[in-house]
Amino acid sequence: MAPFSMKCISCGEYIYKGRKFNARKETTDEKYYSISIFRFYIRCTRCSGEITFKTDPKNMDYTCERGAKRNFEIWRQGTPEGEKETDEERLDRLEREEGEKNAMEELEAKVVDAKQEMAIADALDEIRTRNARNERAVGGKEVGDLVEEEINEEKRRVEREDEEMARRAFMTETGERVRRIGEEEEAEMPNGDEGGFKKSAADIMPPPPLPTFKRAIKKKKDLGAALGIKKKPALV
Repeated sequence: MAPFSMKCISCGEYIYKGRKFNARKETTDEKYYSISIFRFYIRCTRCSGEITFKTDPKNMDYTCERGAKRNFEIWRQGTPEGEKETDEERLDRLEREEGEKNAMEELEAKVVDAKQEMAIADALDEIRTRNARNERAVGGKEVGDLVEEEINEEKRRVEREDEEMARRAFMTETGERVRRIGEEEEAEMPNGDEGGFKKSAADIMPPPPLPTFKRAIKKKKDLGAALGIKKKPALV
């Protein structure tokens, strides 16, 4: 498998990183401290030219030897092919990366501290508001009693508003109360002889007839006249 993207020098074929090959592995005499360096042999997929590259344990990478040229990679711009990084440059780079990392950690810590301060300020405001509400309690009553009284007063106010709206809904433009049909009939009925008893509309109306379950016999229609058929009179 190709460890980096490269270009074949013989035919100009581009070989992308991760392409699978049947490579031949060789152990070299070079070592980095006690780590062995290996060389790999592959062939171009277009011209079958031989390409070799070996491991680079110092930079944790691979180095292209011959047969191909490694493509440009932006993250390797500071250390191009053939230019090795010295120990001092490596230390300086690591120090810069550590400083940037510490700056990011300090910024994250400041953000966390700011969030904690905002949460504490909100809690203090809530406590002050609750204490002020408790101090406004008059007559030695508890806060819960005052809240309950406020709720009851609000309920009574809503009921009064509903009653007023209902009263206005059943009034005419002149301010008179709208009467029901039964009330109007009772008001119009004169007093009778029976001790001034007023008869209602239900007393005047006769009761409805009782239902009967007798089967009604339907009279058959004479369809002969409709068809133009005349019956002859009997001779006898």
